[in-house]
Amino acid sequence: MRASLLALAVGAFGIGTTEFVIVGLLPEVADDLSVSIPSAGMLVTGYALGVVVGAPLMTAAGARLPRKTMLVVLMAIFIAGNLLCALAGDYAALMGGRLIAALTHGAFFGIGSVVAADLVAPDRRASAIALMFTGLTLANVLGVPLGTFLGQEFGWRSTFWAVTGIGIVGLLALITLVPAQPAPQSGALRGELAVFRRPQVWLALTTTVLGFGGVFASFTYLAPMMTELAGFSDGAVAWLLVLFGVGLCVGNVLGGRAADRSLMPSLYLILGGLCLVLVIFTFTSRAALPAAVTLAAFGAIGFATVPPLQARVMQQAAGAPALASAANIAAFNLGNALGAWLGGLAVAHGLGWTSPTWIGAGLAAAGLGTAALSGHLDRRSGRRPGPLPAQQVPAQQVPAEQVPAEQFPSAPPPAQHPSAGAGHGTRPIVEQKSR
Repeated sequence: MRASLLALAVGAFGIGTTEFVIVGLLPEVADDLSVSIPSAGMLVTGYALGVVVGAPLMTAAGARLPRKTMLVVLMAIFIAGNLLCALAGDYAALMGGRLIAALTHGAFFGIGSVVAADLVAPDRRASAIALMFTGLTLANVLGVPLGTFLGQEFGWRSTFWAVTGIGIVGLLALITLVPAQPAPQSGALRGELAVFRRPQVWLALTTTVLGFGGVFASFTYLAPMMTELAGFSDGAVAWLLVLFGVGLCVGNVLGGRAADRSLMPSLYLILGGLCLVLVIFTFTSRAALPAAVTLAAFGAIGFATVPPLQARVMQQAAGAPALASAANIAAFNLGNALGAWLGGLAVAHGLGWTSPTWIGAGLAAAGLGTAALSGHLDRRSGRRPGPLPAQQVPAQQVPAEQVPAEQFPSAPPPAQHPSAGAGHGTRPIVEQKSR
């Protein structure tokens, strides 16, 4: 199990590195390709949009493939995209390579979350997701700084050659370490799309956009805030990002463990803590030592949101979580774009470098509000969500006598969960067998 999760984490490390490393290489790319810095910056925006578009499309396209096979295909496409970046002779080719790589991002994390959850016991599934996402946090701590150094010393293309190599290692790890899984039955895509009829799925996705948007509203403008307000030198920003990244790693693990113990109370606590830390950051950002301490706490609480946010979507999309899980990765990136845009508007209107952090606190508070509404709807319906459910096969696709009833211990009868299978007129397998 741990070897399989490690294989997923290696893939996540490569994807996380290629997403963020371009930020540190914009001057080199702009100079070498004879474009402006803002044009080079569109390589960041283009990637984010590619994730938003690619997450649902790629997941839907592979709905009938076995999960492992789809992960292998996605990693192969990721390698091809980064190889095109390494060979790019002009801006258009580089943007094309970035878009190809971005198409795999959301689907890999979405399907990988489902695979990771199915590898462990029900009370360990959020922690398994967190372990896979450790690759993403390590990309910020190690991959991005090392990739930036490599690109500055040996040219920006060398960074993409290195990421291509990481992708190849991840591909081999997936092939050899992740166990084979059966292909979804026919009609799986229809089942995946059906979960979007559930209001709770949309509430969970909205919580992700708002909650994680609060993180990026402040993080996007971290460098000028630290240099202009806290008094750090430009050279110290890289070390501050490492400090922030260490906080990400700690928060990712703690967030997964908390979500395993009690998902919704943990989500309330983490989003409320994020809002509080961001408010505190607006005051401590004016002095070096308090700013550094708060930055580490910000990284920890900010990324502690990821496992419970991902787990909540998968919980509400029980029975067909892959597409909703990938859509949540797109929601993370939509939150990134929203937070950065709102923070930029505040700075452009002369509200100062702390204004993005105030906006981040407001977005986190809004995310807490949508999470509270979702929890209220659970209580009003009398539903008490249990541990994160394993991937289930729709009842009409498997004869009852072939599936032990204990495989679905958490499946409620139709009267208790009217949203499940709405419009299909089907009954859970457990009920069919008992009759």
